[in-house]
Amino acid sequence: MSTLRVTAETLTVHEHPNADALELAQVGLYRAVVAKGAYRTGETAVYIPEQSVLPPALIEELGLTGRLAGGTADRVRAIRLRGELSQGIVCRPKALADVDLVRAAADGTDFAEVLGITKWVPPVPPTMSGEAELAPDLLPWADIENIQRYPDLFAAGEPVVLTEKLHGSACLLTYVADEDRVHVSSKGFGGRSLALKEDPRNLYWRAVRAHGAAEVAAELAGRLGARRVGIFAEVYGAGVQDLTYGADGRRDTPGYAVFDVSAEIDGRVRWLDPAGLLTGRLPLVPRLYEGPYDVDRIFEHATGRETVSGRGLHLREGVVIRPATERHSPVTGGRAIAKAVSPAYLTRKGGTEYE
Repeated sequence: MSTLRVTAETLTVHEHPNADALELAQVGLYRAVVAKGAYRTGETAVYIPEQSVLPPALIEELGLTGRLAGGTADRVRAIRLRGELSQGIVCRPKALADVDLVRAAADGTDFAEVLGITKWVPPVPPTMSGEAELAPDLLPWADIENIQRYPDLFAAGEPVVLTEKLHGSACLLTYVADEDRVHVSSKGFGGRSLALKEDPRNLYWRAVRAHGAAEVAAELAGRLGARRVGIFAEVYGAGVQDLTYGADGRRDTPGYAVFDVSAEIDGRVRWLDPAGLLTGRLPLVPRLYEGPYDVDRIFEHATGRETVSGRGLHLREGVVIRPATERHSPVTGGRAIAKAVSPAYLTRKGGTEYE
């Protein structure tokens, strides 16, 4: 999931091809359906992204009572309106009536707290939970921002690598060499520096043990001279999420595919290419493309059928975009890494979204 920020944005307004009373307000590469005439190109409004949870008063003010997602109808998610994908909400809340939105847009002011908007946190099923313990040495995994919000994160023509984004649950493994100890966690627990105590019923521990990931991490630490090694993988299959890739997460060997590796070497944590380190040792997420960065090509690869099973069993969630050479991004202030998500994935029926 991306970082929640509710910001003022300068809009580009487009015609809605299938509705005379509607238009499309563009923010970055996102488009949100709005009433015709409500905004003009160059004007500024507040953009509330997907996965935002809105307070009741704001929902009522925006005329969205009963129209949002979730059991309490308060969560923003992507929908299709008259055939066009609408991602997020463009509005001018009354609470910000006295705010200079043009200046706020320039400053990057975040209005989430002022408006009482919070980030939706997916539920955690029992098989993905367990008894937790503090693990300060756990190497963390950060949220990946959406390329639609930050289209300038990569330069046109910059060499990039696209890997398939899997709809499973992130498994964080950290091997601590000087203690010969393994920490295993989920993204949710890991974000609080908590690891899950080993339990054969736990999804993540079953995956780690079944695929020998702890032993591979220990070997990698020795090869790199690293104090800590982090192996980040997606655990997937039936019983994990609605997209299964032909695997069964309820069995002793759930689907498992590594998408990232980090290592602490000489006191510095570095991000490394899994393909160069783990090919033939652990399953990796499919690599779909290597070449110059081009937005249109990115979204071509983000759609279509999954390649994990080798049988195209269902739709593809999307892709993860990385530079061919790991670097820092001045756009986000962190790693240069982003995701692009398939519209078909966003609007599918009966989808699950667990932590």
